[in-house]
Amino acid sequence: MEATLASIIFSASPLVYAAIGETIGEKAGVVNLSMEGTIMLSAMTAFVVALQAGNILVGFLAAAGVGAAFAAIIAFASIRLRLHQYAVGFILYLLGVSLSSFLGDKYVGRQIRGVPHFAIPGLSKIPGIGPVLFNQDVMVYGGYLLIIVATVFMYKTKRGLEMQGVGERPEAAWARGIPVNRMRYLYTIIGGALAGVAGAAYSLDVILGWRQGLTQNFGWIALAIVIFGGWNPARAAIGAYLFGALEISALKLQPVFPSLSQVLPVMPFVLMIVVLVIIYMPALRRAADRHTALRKVIAGDPPSGLATIFSTE
Repeated sequence: MEATLASIIFSASPLVYAAIGETIGEKAGVVNLSMEGTIMLSAMTAFVVALQAGNILVGFLAAAGVGAAFAAIIAFASIRLRLHQYAVGFILYLLGVSLSSFLGDKYVGRQIRGVPHFAIPGLSKIPGIGPVLFNQDVMVYGGYLLIIVATVFMYKTKRGLEMQGVGERPEAAWARGIPVNRMRYLYTIIGGALAGVAGAAYSLDVILGWRQGLTQNFGWIALAIVIFGGWNPARAAIGAYLFGALEISALKLQPVFPSLSQVLPVMPFVLMIVVLVIIYMPALRRAADRHTALRKVIAGDPPSGLATIFSTE
């Protein structure tokens, strides 16, 4: 049981970085729809650079640079050029996936030593949670730290509250003298860099190696997890660990149900969507009610319509 729980924490660690990175960017008002392509290209870049340089740290830095560059393009296109950030992000997604396949083709099957594993003295001996949480590697421990830092920063510091204001009420933030565009650039790039680190964590740690489609669909799951977490870094991390549990469960069930070996690998993605629908069903219902009320207002029946639109229920 402890080994299974440790595997869940380990396999979910890249999604923690990606989901929190996207949460930061979206809180600042920019949606990075290129997440799938960013993670894929970053995974390839990290592996190739680490292999050539003989140093995995250089690989992680290169991957963070790729993620930051993609995020900077989206931010520039959205803020400066006034282009639709979803359209730009989708184009970059296609570019990232295509480049990863083209540039990484000759590195398929190559081997490299990954992130070192070490147990934290003392903490790893705590009964129950010690072997699960504190007998991991640097990337997992970094994920724990990122959850704490992002949560405290976002909700307990002035800069974090300003970041939320920039994303939610940019006009009010500008009126208070906050440099809205500069902060949007900064936090979008930080979020993109974390997505790049997530890609590197796959090819240099969790999966260890490179092949075409190595991180397929994980970027879309990261975007879904941000919604699942309500744009809260701690809840987004819980969503990442939940997906890790679904993924490990599917792997464990394959020997038990060999006839479903083609179906089980995709079940975590389906189940995650089902969970999101269940969680957000009340919100979707309220949105539908508001839409109906708005149609009544347009049709000339404002009293009941306005009462529903501005209801706090």
